[in-house]
Amino acid sequence: MGRDDNKRTWKMRRKRRQNKLKARIKRRVTTAKAAAAKKPAATSKKK
Repeated sequence: MGRDDNKRTWKMRRKRRQNKLKARIKRRVTTAKAAAAKKPAATSKKK
């Protein structure tokens, strides 16, 4: 954002929403990776 940008404009609201969404997704990915590293991968059983 620039120095005198109006944070109430549609463009700024969209930009901030996008940033929050990306942060949420990033957080979910890191927690999923941590969980995957913690437990061993499920092995498939053949009969």
